Amino acid sequence: MTDLSRRKFIRNTAAAAGFSIVSSHVLGKITGHVAPSDKLNIAGIGVGGVGRRNLANMATENIVALCDVDWRYAAKTFGDYPNARRFKDWRVMFDELGKSIDGIMVATPDHTHAGVTAHAMTLGKHCYTQKPLTHSVYESRLLTKLAEKHRVATQMGNQGNSFDWCRRITEWIQAGAIGDVYEVHCWTNRPIWPQGLNLPTESEPVPSTLDWDLFIGPAEKRPYHSVYTPWNWRGWWDFGTGALGDMACHIMDPIYWALDLKYPTKVHGSSTLSNLYSAPHAQMVHYTFPERPAKGKVNMPEVKVVWYDGGLLPERPAELAPGKMLGDTDGGIIFVGTKGKIMTGCFGMNPTLLPETEMEHFEEPTPWIPRIEGGSGNIWDTNAHEQEWVRAAKESPRNRTEASSHFGFSGPFNETVVMGVLAVRLQGLNRELLWDGERMEFTNISADEKIQVVSVDNFEVIDGDPRFDRRFIELNAADAAREWINHTYHNGFKLPEMPR
Repeated sequence: MTDLSRRKFIRNTAAAAGFSIVSSHVLGKITGHVAPSDKLNIAGIGVGGVGRRNLANMATENIVALCDVDWRYAAKTFGDYPNARRFKDWRVMFDELGKSIDGIMVATPDHTHAGVTAHAMTLGKHCYTQKPLTHSVYESRLLTKLAEKHRVATQMGNQGNSFDWCRRITEWIQAGAIGDVYEVHCWTNRPIWPQGLNLPTESEPVPSTLDWDLFIGPAEKRPYHSVYTPWNWRGWWDFGTGALGDMACHIMDPIYWALDLKYPTKVHGSSTLSNLYSAPHAQMVHYTFPERPAKGKVNMPEVKVVWYDGGLLPERPAELAPGKMLGDTDGGIIFVGTKGKIMTGCFGMNPTLLPETEMEHFEEPTPWIPRIEGGSGNIWDTNAHEQEWVRAAKESPRNRTEASSHFGFSGPFNETVVMGVLAVRLQGLNRELLWDGERMEFTNISADEKIQVVSVDNFEVIDGDPRFDRRFIELNAADAAREWINHTYHNGFKLPEMPR
């Protein structure tokens, strides 16, 4: 008898006997935990892309519902779980199946992460939400506080966090391998999707399999165009967060962990031509984090962290041997300390001291940070990160060991990532911006300051002559900053209140 038919048999028998079967989560509230041998009932929301891989890594559990606005894009995942109920609107899914769902996996476009996840937590659902955790700073703070209030198990989908590399780098740095770290450089090969785009001037017929209004969700309405979805939404500010949001949650993770960071105090962004609608082709973000208490054998002085994407790279370290690549083909990190340097690949993989000859006599510190089962293999070949969340979801909130990238960690981390997006969008102010992390606001933008942002940027050749058409829109800088920090929700979508 399959798990599904067994549950159907039990449910029908229970109904005949006059009592109800409730989800394992409800039973867990009564008994204090869910037995590890029991299976969670998981709903996938946004299952056409990376969500399919996440669900495959959760297939030890019952995948009971699948929700996606584009059923053509989601067709392969529907085929994986033919007995799961199918939905286009997550609100309808919760209305119809809410009591039987224990946890959700969210892999929708960035702009809808927070709405789905926040409402699920208010219903007592455990949440695995893809990176970036949210589209805005405010949304990250909200999810952090809701997770604390409702005591559900949470995990951001930055899978490298469950692997050994983050832990190993943290142990090296806090054991004093390169002294006190005061500067870090990190970079990615992204974007690998279109950016620096003009707003489409024409519309296209909406595919019959796509609910365009549900894709738009809380963003401002616009006509359908294939330039937005699938996948290419990452390059549009209203739906995504560009290369920074996509990859910094992976690449900055070891930095944030090893250096015990929280909120930066200063930030400055620069980029190729940026416009009102789409992320630039390439950008740099300079963060400054304040001094923190000492950790392990090292001090934690003020540290500058510089992000690069779009093919930009930091200056090549003199200690790196000729012919050696900076990081790896996907990106990397360079930590600069008072006694040396560490270089890694993307996700913090394959760390090495610089020069690499230093590794010949380096005594690696004894590991002290607990490892995650399955976290020592290839990042694409194990289900360690998802199963870390499953484990946490089955434990009682009273004695739960939180998942490695639970929202108490990943919420503040994601605030830092998407705050870097603000620095790029506000670069027209031409100065370093001062950030009050607790209050979620810039403190050196005056109420009447203006910012010029490109709204149209066209180029064509007519009779052999170039024609440029570049136009700007003027915004109140303080108002623009507040909007980008918070994001106004449209079309009837709302977020739960921020817990006090």
